[in-house]
Amino acid sequence: MAVAVPPPPSNASESTKPGCQSRCGNLEIPYPFGIGSNCSQNPYFNISCNTSFNPPKPFLNGIYYDYNTLSYYEVVNISETQIYVKNSKAQMAMACYGNKTQNSTMDFFGSPYTLSDANQVTSIGCDDLAMVVSLLTNTSDGGGCASYCSRLGRFQKQDFVGSCPGRGCCRTSLSKGEFLNVQLSDMHSYWGRRTKRFRCSFAFIGKIGGYDKFNFHLSHLNDPTNFLKNYNEEFMGMPLVLDWSIMDSNCTDAPNSTNYACQKNSNCIDMDSTKLGGYHCRCKKGYEGNPYLGCHDINECKKPNKCLPFGICTNTLGSYNCSCPNGYLGDGKINCIPVHLSHSKLAIGVGLGAGMGLLLLLPTCFWLYKFYKKRKDKKRKEKFFKRNGGLLLQQQILTDQSILEKTQLFTIKELEKSTDNFNESRILGQGGQGTVYKGMLSEGKIVAIKKSKLVDENQVEQFINEVVMLSQIIHRNVVKLLGCCLETEVPLLVYEFIFNGTLFDHIHDKTNEFPLSWNMRLKIVVEVAEALAYLHYATSFPIYHRDVKSTNILLDEKYVAKVSDFGTSRSIAVDHTHLTTLVKGTFGYLDPEYFQSSQFTEKSDVYSFGVVLAELLTGQKPISSAKAGEERSLATRFLLCMEAENFEKILDPQVLEQGKREELTTVAKLAQRCLNLNGKKRPTMKEVAMELEIVRMSQTHSNARETKYQGVELRKSKAILISDDNYTWTSTSDNITQSSSHPLKIHTV
Repeated sequence: MAVAVPPPPSNASESTKPGCQSRCGNLEIPYPFGIGSNCSQNPYFNISCNTSFNPPKPFLNGIYYDYNTLSYYEVVNISETQIYVKNSKAQMAMACYGNKTQNSTMDFFGSPYTLSDANQVTSIGCDDLAMVVSLLTNTSDGGGCASYCSRLGRFQKQDFVGSCPGRGCCRTSLSKGEFLNVQLSDMHSYWGRRTKRFRCSFAFIGKIGGYDKFNFHLSHLNDPTNFLKNYNEEFMGMPLVLDWSIMDSNCTDAPNSTNYACQKNSNCIDMDSTKLGGYHCRCKKGYEGNPYLGCHDINECKKPNKCLPFGICTNTLGSYNCSCPNGYLGDGKINCIPVHLSHSKLAIGVGLGAGMGLLLLLPTCFWLYKFYKKRKDKKRKEKFFKRNGGLLLQQQILTDQSILEKTQLFTIKELEKSTDNFNESRILGQGGQGTVYKGMLSEGKIVAIKKSKLVDENQVEQFINEVVMLSQIIHRNVVKLLGCCLETEVPLLVYEFIFNGTLFDHIHDKTNEFPLSWNMRLKIVVEVAEALAYLHYATSFPIYHRDVKSTNILLDEKYVAKVSDFGTSRSIAVDHTHLTTLVKGTFGYLDPEYFQSSQFTEKSDVYSFGVVLAELLTGQKPISSAKAGEERSLATRFLLCMEAENFEKILDPQVLEQGKREELTTVAKLAQRCLNLNGKKRPTMKEVAMELEIVRMSQTHSNARETKYQGVELRKSKAILISDDNYTWTSTSDNITQSSSHPLKIHTV
């Protein structure tokens, strides 16, 4: 006997295309998504409902997670602009030491979906680096993080527990994009370990905050099957967030298209500013429903409205009107006054009086609003000023009036005007410490304004002391800090503007019309070494930069080097030799000894400078994604070539052609000493500056006697108030003495 299929219910959801299934299990499927033939806007929005589960589960069809492999994502939720889907093991990166590595690749090119920046990458393993490459239209960016296990001591490895985040786990955020590739690399040899502690590492992608902190046994990293079995819920339970839109157009062109998706009584909303294109639809104010099927008027009179309780509500398209019942005068919203026919003139007078009162009330209310807003803004600025250490700075200014001459306090109004309200077009660069904008002050001076990340309130005193200290640094090779603004949620630091870009760009940009010659490279490293030596030895308290790299070295119009970005710098007492902090820095430049001990010394800056020196000699980047294992690190490759006495193999051809062999050998050996894994065997920045200056002086005094740099000493004459310190270079060979005030030009205050 045939079984009749019941027709769809007459009260099917208005968000679904007529005649189509509206739900799958516990999830409503709104159009442009749909279940079944002709129920979605296009095949990319097709949803299949798998009834073999109880309750049934919806799956998103036809999306490639790899170049030629279809992925069927289980759908968890659908919102106005995003769709939440469950992860699958195919989207997990896995690497087991000695076995083949499985990368995680997601490719959404040509589809209406993009990876949301609400996702993050979580990497689990010991001594592993997760490299993330995400690709946005016309731009590409990447990042990564290292999962590290601290020393385990003499206990059994299986007794140790990892935590996420924490030991054996790291996380990094993602940018919006259409393509993502996650690669895992073994770093145990880079960190100086003889063997890999645990065989396997994993990386997976999911929503930020999608699950709480969890612990795991490190010993499970030796068995990938067991690990996935035990922690499947943590990996797969966190949804992946995708942004979706109507493709191939924007709200300027879409209304003229025959495939325009926004239907009756709806507005077109452009995607965000990521330049991916596409748009959404949204019902107009006063209308509700599915904007892709057509919105209908809301009957405000059936819902709470602003009419008086006894007023008469009349619904209109997109809005409503209020009126008073018979026998009353008024608008039905503010008042309804009873009126007797025998006193109509009085009623008219009362109505006119009420109208005049309303006219007077409106400007009064506007003035009170402006006054309240201005007072609120003033209190808000005062709150931020106190929280960011403004009172402490004022106290120091009262103690020492010279600080006011060198540390200017800018107002937020002045800086907003100089940057066109911090317009995105004014952004010069973004980094781990904040965003830098280009601005022009009222007197026409061009400056660089750094919008820092939130300041730890427990370190406000240290922050203000360092602002005062850095603003008093006067050195031709250090970017000058002009002042700060403390009236905002995050402090704003104002620096002098350097016009000619970063050293990194000049080294690695192959399209540069003016490539750096060997002489220019030598001049630049001499200037940088002098600046760092000045910070280490010539200031009232030694200053450690903590993030020396080629992107933090700027070049002005005359190619004079300027050390910049002191966002992670710290000063220490003169009787201390190191600073114990959380590990901060940039991969490729980070001192391995500091990474393992968390103790930053002056020799940590020396190691980072050694990487910059190797970068200038070789023309290669500090980390190469094209190489594997320890070969990824420029420092490691450079040291291997030096140990094999074959350093010409790694040198930049231009440097090899222009530089004299004696000069190149001396500078390369100096870089080798700077990169020594034992910090005690590295030279000081003062010694580095002297040795580089000797090489440079030999270029201009090629006929002079050979100077033995082992016998050179730096002698500093007594400093006086606001004067240039002179340094005397003395050679012990043949009693030759040469003096110069250039190598370390210091103004002491």
